[in-house]
Amino acid sequence: MRRGLTIAAFSVILSHMKLNGCDFPLKDFFIEIFKEQVYLVGGTIRDFLLYGRTGVKRDIDLVVTGHTYEEIEKELKPFGKTNTVGKSFAVVKFTREGRTFDISAPRKDVKRDDDSHSHKNFIIDCGPHISLEEDLKRRDFTCNSIALRLVDNQVIDPFDGIKAAAEKKIHMTGPETFFDDPLRILRCARFASVHKLAVDKTIYANSKEIKLGELSAERVTEELFRLLLESQRPSSGLQEFFKLSVLEKLFPELYALTLTMQDALFHPEQDEYGHHTVWIHTILAVDVAKKLSERFALSEEETLALLLGVLFHDVGKAITTKWEFKRGRMAVTSIFHDTRGVAIVERILKRLKIETRKHFPLKEVILSLVRYHHRVYDLYRSRREVGFKAISRLVKDMEGRDFLLILLDFADRRSREPDLLEFDDLDEISHWLLAQKEALNINRDTIKPLVMGRHLLKIGVPGGKKMGEYLDRLYEMQLDGRFHSAEEGLKLFARMKK
Repeated sequence: MRRGLTIAAFSVILSHMKLNGCDFPLKDFFIEIFKEQVYLVGGTIRDFLLYGRTGVKRDIDLVVTGHTYEEIEKELKPFGKTNTVGKSFAVVKFTREGRTFDISAPRKDVKRDDDSHSHKNFIIDCGPHISLEEDLKRRDFTCNSIALRLVDNQVIDPFDGIKAAAEKKIHMTGPETFFDDPLRILRCARFASVHKLAVDKTIYANSKEIKLGELSAERVTEELFRLLLESQRPSSGLQEFFKLSVLEKLFPELYALTLTMQDALFHPEQDEYGHHTVWIHTILAVDVAKKLSERFALSEEETLALLLGVLFHDVGKAITTKWEFKRGRMAVTSIFHDTRGVAIVERILKRLKIETRKHFPLKEVILSLVRYHHRVYDLYRSRREVGFKAISRLVKDMEGRDFLLILLDFADRRSREPDLLEFDDLDEISHWLLAQKEALNINRDTIKPLVMGRHLLKIGVPGGKKMGEYLDRLYEMQLDGRFHSAEEGLKLFARMKK
């Protein structure tokens, strides 16, 4: 148990589970309805084994033996809301007292076509004739294939999931069926990262041969999002993507970064073998960005935009990196990798069907972060000449989300430090730009166009294409700091027309 809990600590947790079970809301209610036939399964047990507790927001999954789907729904319907959205998978979504539970009849999955790896390539067989052990066997990892009978806290562990949890390892429950759903490979990477689990070597060996092309964009994107949002150090999960051939098969633009070197003087960060690759720089920067997202309490959408912006910010280096004699030595350069990377990232986002999320313009913000990721440092280097014009244009180009760009810039630079996560605040460069914005009163609201179409209509300018051109020119002048009110803008327009 080198990687897991001490034997003594784990024994205490296991004894508690056997004596007291895993508490969760409405536990007694389900026992009253289904008696000895209701079992707790899945992540709740795993989390209790790993952490000695279950998360407050953890989804509760129950299996009821000896019942059909229809019988389970009939029993629950008088006591709360039942949703049949999961009927094809024999799952009743049951809501009572503000909590929703997934309650299923035992099931097993039978492949239709042995050559297909689509998640739709299954016939769901469910009902009283399926045993609890058969239901547990269809699950992905042994640590997820444990059941707890609620009525007496009897633990059912036919695949040594408790041992795997104690050792903090990911083992396949059924090696012969594990790869029937290739999404499990991505889930393996996420679980390893979120729960700090070691992956069984046989999974690595077999994953190389598994086709991932039949996975839908939505399923791939959701796993990527969950890895980034749920892991404290997403770099470990992203590195598992690399080891499990997910990167090569689903994210070839990122895989190219594993073969793209960086100049060791400017990028001293390296992997355990001493390779100075763009990939290593990238995933370390993602870790810094994740800490920043928590430090500054970003929303989930802002966090995703920042982390994906960092993940993709250097993809252009794969097509721009070359040797160049510079400053008296041969140096590795990647000129214009920011601008050339935008088109690559746009293709990735289109393939993953990433557009908006809860009305947040996720795609638009990610592309802006990639396009302008050098702007903050470039402004700082020219700080003696920088004024209202340059900073207002930055805020305008980022559509007011320039703070995310400041965070990306910090993460990009901080990834080069040996103690990259040992920081409590932003650095001098970040604070300089924030101070300049405050001193010049530049923000999303203060740089809104002052002269509008209605102003030009009042002075006799007809609507149409010409008016649009006038408004664009006036806004450029506003961003240059040539006027600070609509009245001043109209006076300037009058002189411009003469």
